[in-house]
Amino acid sequence: MREVTMRLSTTLVAAAVVGLAAPASLVGPFVLEAQAKLAVVATTSDLAALARAVGGADTDVRAIARPTEDPHFVDAKPSYAKLLNGADLLIDGGAALESGWLPPLLDAARNPKLAPGAAGRVVAAAGIGLLEVPTTLSRAQGDVHPLGNPHYLLDPGNGGIAAATIADAMATVDPGNAERYRANLARFRSALESKLAEWDLLMKPHRGLKLVTYHKSFDYLAKRFGLEIVGMLEPKPGIPPSPAYLAELIPRMRAAKVQLILIEPNRERQVPDFVAEKTGARVLALPIMPGVPEAPEYLDLIDHDLKEIAAAAAGGS
Repeated sequence: MREVTMRLSTTLVAAAVVGLAAPASLVGPFVLEAQAKLAVVATTSDLAALARAVGGADTDVRAIARPTEDPHFVDAKPSYAKLLNGADLLIDGGAALESGWLPPLLDAARNPKLAPGAAGRVVAAAGIGLLEVPTTLSRAQGDVHPLGNPHYLLDPGNGGIAAATIADAMATVDPGNAERYRANLARFRSALESKLAEWDLLMKPHRGLKLVTYHKSFDYLAKRFGLEIVGMLEPKPGIPPSPAYLAELIPRMRAAKVQLILIEPNRERQVPDFVAEKTGARVLALPIMPGVPEAPEYLDLIDHDLKEIAAAAAGGS
């Protein structure tokens, strides 16, 4: 079914992007200014934030997925294909998060700069040890990602690795500004190291805090800061919780004395609120992407989420 959907999406998008061979200044969102700046498209807003941090004023960075939507499911709009057609660089997560919607957009964009293996195609997961890489694949496991858990940027250490990968790619395709990209990366790394020390101190009293999450979005954050995930509201990734499953989960949460239920802002609240009422845990909706008012950039995102967790664990409002 996914293959049929992707073929249909490709056909529809390509039909709407007739004329992409025309000059980019006429059809693409990267207009005349893009001739002087490196045109960068990131699949998600966290990757875009890292690109802004290392690209600085020499880049024009756009994200496809909105920070408030589920990045697993993005409509393949013709405007996104036009965006990709005018890009010098594409940054994707590299862990199959975008596999349901990025391929038809690239087919329609017809931009050889962004082909797999090309200098303009950046796989941000390069060099990062992904969690939960499956040894076998089966639909019985739910919506399991074949390359591992793709939400790796909620570990800020991985953010530093991805930023270096992006900076190297920018330097390759835009060598005239390579030194500036490297200088921007050094500044970002310095700021990150300073925040890591601050975050470690903030979370030290809460190591061992027991959590339940809706989806496997917070696994990297939890591992980095010593938090224990007891279970998920989803019985398997992408599978809605059933009454029978919740009847098993709730006693387990009580026995483990789970304090917090972490969910993404776009999740429904009925099940989390019901489980919270039955267990005494508190529901905490945390953004997983920057680009929202409370977390406009990447370091702001990690800072906001950790401070919210620490305050809730300490009994704050």
